[in-house]
Formats: sequence, C-alpha cells, structure tokens
Amino acid sequence: MTIDSLYSLFLSSNGVSTDTRTLQPGQIFFALKGENFNGDTYAAAALEKGAAIAVVSESCEGDDPRFVRVPDTLETLKALAAHHRRQLDIPVIGLTGTNGKTTTKELIRTVLSVRYKVTATKGNLNNDIGVPLSVLSIRPEAEIAVIEMGANHPDDIGRLTPVSQPDYGLITNVGKAHLLGFGSFEGVKKAKGMLYDYLAEHGGTAFLNVDDPDLTEMTLERHLPVIRYGLQYDNAEILPLEPEHPFLRLSLGGITVETGLVGAYNAVNVLAALAVGAQFGVDPEDGAKAISAYEPHNNRSEMTRTADNTVIADAYNANPSSMKVALDNLEAFSAPRKAVLLGMMGELGAESLKEHQALVDRLSAMNLDKVYLVGEEFRRTGTSFPCFATSADLAAYLGEHPLKGYTILLKGSRSTAMEKILPVL
Repeated sequence: MTIDSLYSLFLSSNGVSTDTRTLQPGQIFFALKGENFNGDTYAAAALEKGAAIAVVSESCEGDDPRFVRVPDTLETLKALAAHHRRQLDIPVIGLTGTNGKTTTKELIRTVLSVRYKVTATKGNLNNDIGVPLSVLSIRPEAEIAVIEMGANHPDDIGRLTPVSQPDYGLITNVGKAHLLGFGSFEGVKKAKGMLYDYLAEHGGTAFLNVDDPDLTEMTLERHLPVIRYGLQYDNAEILPLEPEHPFLRLSLGGITVETGLVGAYNAVNVLAALAVGAQFGVDPEDGAKAISAYEPHNNRSEMTRTADNTVIADAYNANPSSMKVALDNLEAFSAPRKAVLLGMMGELGAESLKEHQALVDRLSAMNLDKVYLVGEEFRRTGTSFPCFATSADLAAYLGEHPLKGYTILLKGSRSTAMEKILPVL
C-alpha cells in the first residue's frame, strides 16, 4: 500500500494508536517492534477492539484482510506523519535542548493559546515514536503546532526534523546530558544543532537566547535568521524570593510576570514563551497573564507544601547542568532547614564518576542540614553522605526517620524514580 493510499485511510479514521490498551474504535493500529515487544502479536486484538486496520510487518501471522503489511512499521508511521505534515498550512515550532524542553513547550502552548488553536506534544512524546504520533495528532482546526524533540543519540534530531518539518526552532540550551550516547559536550552541541541545520537548509528561523554563547555561536556558524530573547537582551529582572512570593517572578518592560514555577533557571523559558508569543502577535501582558495561570506538573519545577515540609520536586530527570541550577536555586531560598535528596545521573558514560564526585563536592560545600543520595554512582565516590540503593529504600528509611520542617529538593534521573519518596515527605 502506498503512503497516499494509507493517508486516505488515515483521513477517514479516528487517528492512530500503537497500544491496544488505549486504542479507540476507528483508529489505525501500528504494530511497532522493540527489544521487548512485538506489536504483531497484538494486531488481531486491535482489530477486535475496533481498529479500522492494522499496519503490521510482512512476517505477521494471520490473513485478516484488514492487515496492511509493510517492510517496517515504524518507518511507515514516520512516513505517514511526514506526509500529513506536508498537507498542513500552519507554522510548526520545533523544540529541543538539554534541559527545560517540556516546561518551555508547555509555556509556549499556554501563551499561544491566548490567540490560537494550538496542538502541542503531549507529555514528553518526543522520540522516534512520539514525534510522529504528535504530528499525526494535528487536526484540521489547528492553527499552530509545537513539537518537542528529544535526543539521546547523535542522529536523533536528524531523524525527527524530516517528520516534524519545523518552520521555527528553539533550542533551550546545550549541556552535559546523555554523554554515553553523544560522547562529549561537542557531541551534544552537534546533535542538538541538527535542528538549526534543518532550519538553515529549509529557510527556517530560530528563536535564540542571545545570552547563551554556545547557542549564539551555533546560529552564527549556520548563518541562521534569529528572533532574539534573553535576560540581558530583554532587560528582564528576576525579582527576589520572599515568603509570600516563593515562585519565580520577573519584571519585564513594566510588566510583572508571576509564575507557579520554582527556580531562576526557568526565567529564560518564560522569556522564550513570550518571544514566541510576540512573534505571533500575542500581547505581552496577555502572555504574562497566561503564564501566571500555568501550573507545572509531572514533578518538573513543582513546589508543594505538605503537612510537614516544603518540597521542590524536580524529579523527572537529571544531568550535571540541571543539578547545578537546581542546587543554585535551593541556595537562594531563605529557609531555616534545608535537605537534599538526589538520585544518581544516568547515561554519563566515562564522565559519570567525575560528574558524581563533583556533585558530592558541591553538596559538601553547601550549608545543608540533611543530604540523602540514591544509586550506585554515588556509592562509587566513597561519599560519607547516607547512600541508598534505590528510592524505595530511601522512602522506607524516611518512613521510619521522618523529615519535618525542611525545605527539600528532590531530584534524580528517570531511572531512580525519586517521586516514590514524595508520599513520606
């Protein structure tokens, strides 16, 4: 079956699904394959649940006429998404970066929604599967789309940009993350910079934090048109933290931007969203009001006052860059007692021990009342701080030795699942 024929079926369908558990009647089921799963084994069940057709591999068993056999189901999904994107006459903003991608994407969606019907990546569906699903979720009524793209390997962005085909791009930052896959910081810059490469080759424009020398250099190298923003560029001021104002606040052009975000590091994410909004005609005051109503979730820069403590949950992921700014933010807090609960950082390759030792050294130099660590990489440093094998072990310990009256930073890589500790805090 050609992509044109498959696209005709898509237009008359109820969308696409890759999971029989969430499949809705009338959807097209794509039987994807991975290291630990084979979607072909669920194809018949998908049809029984009401799938219009099932796109399966050529080796799939069964002779149901609703099976559409293709050489590679993932590549077909991506080709279908790319074809759908070419039919859309709307601006698409592509977003990547080491830290802050999802928060920035949500802030951009929030600001643009003041004037437009916006489709944005749900959650963090930003990989080889998530990006085509996000593109295929763009409906005819959409006026702007914001597509987040993640990268763990050198060519990830290079594979995703032909699917999302962005007209505009924004890299939040480049830092030390996934070094196991990228090899070095220069590898990170090259990988993220593939978004700029695509824009340069296709007449696109970048939103640029001009306060960031790495990003500025990367755009200059590609002679890429840019729309500028930044703390210095916008003459923005981060307002002091106060007991009655514990969240990030900015003074910008006579406007006070209130947020529900924790951390000065989110200031550039707010400015990015306002810059995107301004490019598309959103009044800054309206954008600021929209941001003030935004509430973070999924343990990203989320501050909660429990019965016993104030918890800063930034536990979705961690790398050396994000750990640094999170600890900087905690230092800026005025609090009688502070505690840090950190899970180890993953995918750092040969740099892992060095980066974990640097983090332990930083913790030792801070005026902290309690420090608890999780993961083998912290154990390898020989630290004297209490270190637990898993977050569940630390949660059990804190259940017996509760913390009360602390301001607590909770952070770690996804593999450590630090959010498991939240119930005992």
